[in-house]
Amino acid sequence: MTFDLEYNSERDHLIIPEYGRHIQKLVNHCIALETKEERNVMAKAIVDVMGNLQPHLRDVPDFKHKLWDQLHIIADFKLDAVSPYEIPSKEELTEKPQKMAYPKSASKYRYYGNNIQTMINIALTWEEGEKRDALIFAIANHMKKCYLNWNKDTVDDAVIFKHLYDLSDKKIDLRESKEVLSESKNLLRKRSSQGQSTNKNASKTKSNYTTTNKYRKK
Repeated sequence: MTFDLEYNSERDHLIIPEYGRHIQKLVNHCIALETKEERNVMAKAIVDVMGNLQPHLRDVPDFKHKLWDQLHIIADFKLDAVSPYEIPSKEELTEKPQKMAYPKSASKYRYYGNNIQTMINIALTWEEGEKRDALIFAIANHMKKCYLNWNKDTVDDAVIFKHLYDLSDKKIDLRESKEVLSESKNLLRKRSSQGQSTNKNASKTKSNYTTTNKYRKK
């Protein structure tokens, strides 16, 4: 008795492995059919089976269009059958995508983040008054907190005002202002207190877990 065993190394390459080898064989058989009418009927049946194998595609807009495109991809664009959608080309699939420009920050003070720049731009659009001054002061305080998080434990307010002047394109000038920002120790205390509360919660959870296991063992 002899067995005609089929090894994976001898099989054809699966173009879309998610659908499995049976779908690949069905598509190959569909390509080999003699009449176009037969290929049309079988192509529609294969698309229905593909839809059942990938039910999550039903949540994707135009999922039928996606299935037909995948059918032609599995067929290596050799299937001559009527498609309800425009048949993609092999060149379109293999075409290299356009190179995306790497996002560059316009500021050299990257430790403040892009949100600070957005807030400054919004502040510049506001009319002068108490609300605008309050927003600028809040921005400066947040800048000081960001500076302390990424650099060191202390910073002069004059440094923050100078950076705010640069980031606002010289439109917000607090360099000669008598305004005083929050003290560094207060900002650092908030940061450390948050860390301590996190550690306390972790210790409490660990203690509860130990206690529960203790009673379970009894």
